[in-house]
Amino acid sequence: MSKSSIDLPAIFDLEPIESNLFRGNNPSPRPQRVFGGQVIGQAMVAACRTVKDRLPHSLHGYFIQTGDPQVPIVYEVRRLRDGKSYSTRSVTAIQHGKAISSIVVSFHAGEHSAFDHQNKMPAVPPPEMLTAEELAKQSKFTDLPEFIRRYYDRDRPIELRPVEISRYVGQKIDDGRFHMWMKAAAKLPDDPTLHMCALAYASDLALLDAVMVRYGRTLFDGRMISASLDHAIWFHRPFRADEWLLYAKESPSAQGGRGLARGLIFKRDGTLVASVSQEGSVRERRSVSD
Repeated sequence: MSKSSIDLPAIFDLEPIESNLFRGNNPSPRPQRVFGGQVIGQAMVAACRTVKDRLPHSLHGYFIQTGDPQVPIVYEVRRLRDGKSYSTRSVTAIQHGKAISSIVVSFHAGEHSAFDHQNKMPAVPPPEMLTAEELAKQSKFTDLPEFIRRYYDRDRPIELRPVEISRYVGQKIDDGRFHMWMKAAAKLPDDPTLHMCALAYASDLALLDAVMVRYGRTLFDGRMISASLDHAIWFHRPFRADEWLLYAKESPSAQGGRGLARGLIFKRDGTLVASVSQEGSVRERRSVSD
């Protein structure tokens, strides 16, 4: 897979307009809507610009309106709290004078604790066994729709390597769990804040697919309409976003046109670095005759 020409640091290079106000550009005007992970990542960058000597430990946000890829996004930061251990920032993403997203980022000074545990990383094939060349050796790879294959070779800032590739040809996963390796396509500077913003960006990739795997379907299906409603991420331990990370996803519930997805993100050595949760609108597209 080729190196992406879409530069994550460039996406996160927000222009300061005035105190607590920043402008972010969209990397490509071609999509129909702004990628939610871009809004999350840029909002985190804006929040981090207003905090010193503390790293984010959690982010909670709502997607209010679809973002327009033709227009820059303005991020307005409110400084809600600066305590001894924690700082809190509220970030509103604005286009056309209206809020498209509202996000709260919490920062922690860091401390030692007697409590330290984590879930075990699932046993899956390593990313080297899931290259396009290796996948092409599988008989099911030739059955994949062309746009699915292009999705993983496309010019994007995050490189993806799916584990359960057969789900793209209709195989159901009864327990609803699937896995994907991911990393930034280009090496990033040694700035832990930038790596956290990059992971926040990547955490929105294909997460709602977790709702569909029980049914042998994907969000690429033209019969589906989906949109993220909210998103949360918790950072647990240090990592680099330009090294392979395993994203283990599942959906514990779906009903009433909404589906809940959640994921755990691990380093290759099994270290749990982040947890993610998201609810989305997931509907079947009505036919013209309906």
